[in-house]
Amino acid sequence: MTATLDILHVDMDAFFAAVEVLDDPTLLGLPVIVGGTGSRGVVASCSYEARATGVRSAMAMVEARRRCPQAVVLPGRHGRYGEVSRRLHEVFEVFTPLIEPISLDEAFLDVSGGHRLFGSSMEIAEAIRARVNEDLKLSCSVGIARCKLLAKLASRAAKPIASAGGPLAGPGIVVVPSDHELEFLHPRPVSDLWGVGPRTAERLARYGIATIGDLARVDPAHLARLVGRAAGAQLHELAWARDDRPVVIGRPVKSVGHEETFAVDVHDPGQLRLEVARMADAVSSRLRASGLAGRTVTVKLRYGDFTTITRSHSLHRPVASSAELVKIAAALLSGAEVHPGVRLLGVSVSSLEARADGTGEQLSLWDPARAADGQVHGASAARSDLDAVVDAIRERYGVASVGPAALVGVSGLRVKQLGDSEWGPSK
Repeated sequence: MTATLDILHVDMDAFFAAVEVLDDPTLLGLPVIVGGTGSRGVVASCSYEARATGVRSAMAMVEARRRCPQAVVLPGRHGRYGEVSRRLHEVFEVFTPLIEPISLDEAFLDVSGGHRLFGSSMEIAEAIRARVNEDLKLSCSVGIARCKLLAKLASRAAKPIASAGGPLAGPGIVVVPSDHELEFLHPRPVSDLWGVGPRTAERLARYGIATIGDLARVDPAHLARLVGRAAGAQLHELAWARDDRPVVIGRPVKSVGHEETFAVDVHDPGQLRLEVARMADAVSSRLRASGLAGRTVTVKLRYGDFTTITRSHSLHRPVASSAELVKIAAALLSGAEVHPGVRLLGVSVSSLEARADGTGEQLSLWDPARAADGQVHGASAARSDLDAVVDAIRERYGVASVGPAALVGVSGLRVKQLGDSEWGPSK
């Protein structure tokens, strides 16, 4: 029996760059690059005019500017992209409740329950593209297949094509029939498979494995020796289009964090303490806004030579208090060597769980004995009350309206916000 093609992968076309053009029509037809505008920035998105010169997402901005010196380079606006993304999901929700977001600009949809109302998967895909164009004034590409792997690759095949004469329209929608899956899959480069990064692709290429079809013909035992038992087994299954992962609604968040690449390496421990306080404060706000707390706090440092280290501390009870997180992160930072110069700094909290009381009240986790004696209950309650007041003020007046006094400088309060320096520094 022919398998049903109920999985859609919807991917916006050059999303961040397209939103910038939407908001500023004078950019239409120009090579637009969005990302970290400084020397250590990376490309987040680029228009098809920029792609025609060889610019790609995740490319170093320095290289992107070299390839496309006439490009309009923009720093990006995470809040604006989030706003458009929410409107995009409102379109999806018209057709199915089974939505698995992958990022701001892409998602998997299971439309198996929508055929009676909206027609075939092809008709649903056409309707989604029409609504996105009508409601958002943007374009998207859709892949339709039996499974998630093939749907994602199909949406990629549906994309517009960059050319020196301007972007060429792609199919917009690509369907992978169940009886032609391997015909579609096997000619594609092995790097198209999940789990095959540049290093793995290079290792496989040394053994003459360039396409997914090449990989499919490798003996599983030999593949396990090349890439490891677990990875080898997974890649063998994917190479034969065996992917039974369902569309997952509300995928649980595993960690909440912020990190930032500095324009120049930072050697001053005092400056790094301020930066870690900014990040810990922002992480705590995001945790509380999501009704979460976490047991493991991690500080990440990357040095000028790209050596990366992490320092973690696991707690007896979950924490979401700004004061607690700042204290813990600062202590972790103090245990790391910073004099060689820090290129990147990050703070994250993992081992997350819902805050049962909804208040965020935490005991002192640095001193369990005092906590057991009840000596810190008043301080914990005070911290909880303070966090609640700060959250309320930020909700009404904006994230940068209030924050720790230590973050006040000559330019005012420097509160870390979601999306700040996400693609590298602006200088």
